[in-house]
Amino acid sequence: MKIVTTDLLRQLSEQACTSPRLRKNHNIHHCDESRCHRLLNAVEPASYIRPHRHLDPEKDEAFILMNGKLGIVTFADDGAVAETVLLSREQGNLAADIPSGTYHTAVSLEPGTVFYEAKAGPYLPLGDGEKAAWAPGDDEPGATAYLERLRELFQG
Repeated sequence: MKIVTTDLLRQLSEQACTSPRLRKNHNIHHCDESRCHRLLNAVEPASYIRPHRHLDPEKDEAFILMNGKLGIVTFADDGAVAETVLLSREQGNLAADIPSGTYHTAVSLEPGTVFYEAKAGPYLPLGDGEKAAWAPGDDEPGATAYLERLRELFQG
């Protein structure tokens, strides 16, 4: 049996703080070829996750908040914001399930944010049709400004 402890969440957040991408995942599934992926994602507020979608109809994606605050944004195919939800214990929203084919991203809104993710495997890198062409890539100019605009969706 694998147990998720508060110590594990703290350790992952500490590792995320020292990671170049300011995030760290911890796989619970056995390997990339596993049919069901379950993992923890520690994400710090300055970490940018490019909007993307999973075209495989079996790859709905579930996020369950373990610690901190997480903004979830879904988008129309043209990049317009379709929906936002704040996952936070204070708000009472603890999980979100994103249907396959839906452009989405997650935005850490508090240091120490960790979420549990579940989706179908196996792991495959995102294809060209899955990366949002209207959003900057992780290392492209404009990524920081785009992340800030996403964060602003959850202010106020």
